[in-house]
Formats: sequence, structure tokens, C-alpha cells
Amino acid sequence: MKKEKPKLSSFLCFALYSTHHAMNRVYKPLLAEFGLTYTQFLVLVSLWEKDNQLVSDIGSTLFLESSTLSPLIKRLETMGYIERKRDIEDERKVRVKLSKSGKKLQTSTGCIADGISQAAGMKPKAVEELTKNILSLRDNLISHTESNSKAS
Repeated sequence: MKKEKPKLSSFLCFALYSTHHAMNRVYKPLLAEFGLTYTQFLVLVSLWEKDNQLVSDIGSTLFLESSTLSPLIKRLETMGYIERKRDIEDERKVRVKLSKSGKKLQTSTGCIADGISQAAGMKPKAVEELTKNILSLRDNLISHTESNSKAS
């Protein structure tokens, strides 16, 4: 019996990759109203969750390199949503905190989650469950690669 060639649609990595691109196309017009990119929005969400963070901590949370994160933070500061200051304990580190307009923006962007649920054709509870499963997959993949790199 001849083995079937794998189809692109059968690869989990492609399903996630193409879904990521589709999700960005949904977010783009929702965020355009606020003049934000998706990644800028993620930085703000991270600060709404926990304000006054080190740049390095934001980078770790969002899986972003400082070369990607620094221009985003500068742009958000120019937009008036955040403030940057040197850390009191270690001048080499930079802290980022929300400005008043950055805090107000959280209320204005509250409708975005509804837009995502609607675009996905899923109820909020189903989106929440899918998110948990995807995060579990991510964590398992990270754990796997970390344990393999330690074994090498």
C-alpha cells in the first residue's frame, strides 16, 4: 500500500501559522481606530495587566527581543500612552509605566475582544477554552525545546 504524501493542511505548525496571519488581519482594522499595531497593543495589554515593568520583563512576557521591543516602546511613548524611566536600583534598566491616556485606552479598547469572538464565530467561553489549549501547547513546546537543549 502506497503511503499518502502529507498535505499542508495536516500540519499543526501550518494551521497555527496561517491562523496567526488571519488573526492579524482581523486585529488590524480594530486597532487602526486607535492608531496601534498588534504588537503595540500587546505591550499595552501587558502593562494593563501589571504596570511599571522593566523592558526586559515585557520582552520575556511577549517573547520579543529588545531590538523589536525598543522601537515599539519609543513609539508608544511618542503617542503618549506610556512613560519610560531608568530604574532607581539599576540605572542600566528601563522601567515602563502607563500614562493617564494609556490607562484610559484600556476602557476604549474593551470592545476588541468582542470583535475577535465575533470574527472567530465563537462564543467567549469557547475562545477562552481554545486559548487555554493553545497556551498549553506553547508551554509544552517550550518545555520540550528547553529540555532538549539542556541534554545537548
